[in-house]
Amino acid sequence: MRAAAWPADGSRRVTASPGRVLYLVVCAAGPAAQAGRLVAMAQEEGWVVQIVATPSALAFIDVPALENQTGRPVRSQYRKPSEPRPPRADAIIVAPATYNTINKFAAGIADTYALGVLAEAPGLGIPVVVLPFVNSALAFRAPFLRSVEGLRADGVRVLLGPGEFEPHPPSDGPDHYDDYPWKRALAELPAT
Repeated sequence: MRAAAWPADGSRRVTASPGRVLYLVVCAAGPAAQAGRLVAMAQEEGWVVQIVATPSALAFIDVPALENQTGRPVRSQYRKPSEPRPPRADAIIVAPATYNTINKFAAGIADTYALGVLAEAPGLGIPVVVLPFVNSALAFRAPFLRSVEGLRADGVRVLLGPGEFEPHPPSDGPDHYDDYPWKRALAELPAT
């Protein structure tokens, strides 16, 4: 089993060798339409990117454009037994991570392909970075705070707080799409 080795001070950058596989789990939130930005940044660092979309996220993303950009099909359902297996992830970024996905991930609920991938990741030693996109009315609720704490206890890097993702006021989400910190999530992947 691979261990998730996080830099203690966050100062080290990832230098991925060609062929390392990054799963980008995209959820149904406004910044999802810009997921190609993270794909481009990851590819520049040598990652092979596999998009895994929650079923609701399919309405937020340009599936053909992301498939063209990654050279891989966007996955949102379990494969059929006759279909080839996708490559195993070396790391996973969940962005934009919604209130619903974060809570289900923390609770171990695997009712979609994306959540099934996430449910196994900590147990497989696959590093996971979660970059939320939630408003303050949701982010300060006790169930959400417990979920963030639980994920962190499981070794998941949740980027929530000063200098990371800071929740916006309700109804102000669209004002924050362009400054969504995609690059911060990529910088949090463990160095190898």
